[in-house]
Amino acid sequence: MARKSTAFEQKVYNAISRIPAGRVSTYSLVGKAIGCTSAQAIGQALKRNPFAPKVPCHRVISSSLAIGGYSGSTSGEKIKRKLKLLANEGVRFENGALTDHSLVFNFPGQQR
Repeated sequence: MARKSTAFEQKVYNAISRIPAGRVSTYSLVGKAIGCTSAQAIGQALKRNPFAPKVPCHRVISSSLAIGGYSGSTSGEKIKRKLKLLANEGVRFENGALTDHSLVFNFPGQQR
């Protein structure tokens, strides 16, 4: 039987569903949007996202604007998949960092 998402995870998934294609946000900004101060907690919720890529956890990157993790990995095939998903949306990384900082999505009422 599939594991049911927690109320916290649902808040995270609802927030990241608002990040438009071709944009990214950070674990920290997602946390602020839902009133959570732990970027790690956001990452853990995203690691368990059963709705990917429809619920676009690939659009969440680290606060340093590096790629971050994907599906519980920080390297290898899963990160290559995240980079490909983002590239298909026009979001590019060079030397491990986001090339266009204007693509960072701030939730309403937020500043980076």
